[in-house]
Amino acid sequence: MEKYITFAVEEHMTGQTVEKVLRTALGLTKKQISRAKFQANGIRKNDVQCRTTDIVQTSDQIMICIEAAKNDLNHLVSFCEDAHPLEILYEDEDILAVNKPAGILTHPSGAHYADTLSNQVSGYFHKKKVSCRVHPIGRLDKETSGIVLFAKNQVSAQRLQAQRESGILHKQYIAIVMGSFSDDTSASSNTAWHTVCFPIRKTADHPLRMEAITDFDSSFVPESADFVTPLVGMTTLLSAVTHYQVLYSSPDWSIVTLKLDTGRTHQIRVHMASLGHPLLGDELYGNPKNLAMKGLQGQTLHAMVIGFVHPSTHEYMEFEAPLPEYFQNLLLKLSKQS
Repeated sequence: MEKYITFAVEEHMTGQTVEKVLRTALGLTKKQISRAKFQANGIRKNDVQCRTTDIVQTSDQIMICIEAAKNDLNHLVSFCEDAHPLEILYEDEDILAVNKPAGILTHPSGAHYADTLSNQVSGYFHKKKVSCRVHPIGRLDKETSGIVLFAKNQVSAQRLQAQRESGILHKQYIAIVMGSFSDDTSASSNTAWHTVCFPIRKTADHPLRMEAITDFDSSFVPESADFVTPLVGMTTLLSAVTHYQVLYSSPDWSIVTLKLDTGRTHQIRVHMASLGHPLLGDELYGNPKNLAMKGLQGQTLHAMVIGFVHPSTHEYMEFEAPLPEYFQNLLLKLSKQS
């Protein structure tokens, strides 16, 4: 299967070679460029076949033919024949955006090798007779619902992953947390955004649990590094930055929307718990007394919005995933109680 990608050379790329532009702008590997180089019209500049050593100028149109690797098939993970239908938010030849329900892993892990969202996507591709590898861009915890983006080819996966690492690709979440923010006049404002910068590390007493270090030196600048040098006798500290906005606060619970600068394991759950506001329904970081509420189907965290630049068209795109029915019903129930 072949795919053609076309893009316009930007001013800052002027004077570079075709190969350098293909590697830096598109994130292609030497092997992918080499494959295209030996195809008829595999690499073209302004609709004329060119060499990878040719120099580019502003506004040149570069087109490259990407040949899928032989193992770039949809059975990278086994597929589910009888899986529940996917809730597809958007699909084209490069990407697939789905609304993940709570209670299912994003990709195979541990004892779950055939019942994950990636398996369902693989089964969906198989039924459509689409030969492409399953490339989830990021992941959501098992009990978190919301948007998960999949790339349908290696080039799109590389470009979207680069956006995720640089912060261009972003998500916005909504959550129900325990407790009231009303005592904190600044945090209770429904217009202000607040930031939590506590670094995170694995705990020594639980294989899955993370913890926030709330007394870490406040001079730490999280943007400057992916991790902090391990302290003597301690697990490595990972930088973690969470922004939140309080949408509604009652005496017993609050609704918040959140954005992340980093994507650490359980980051939102750990940071909210460190503030004294664990997610409603969170079995790992929450109060067990809050888990008995009728109507809960996992922790009340939903990835509602995703925004990114399309890997082929370079257009900004944004999608919103509707709240699960149980989440909506729970909000209604809580609002009647407050």
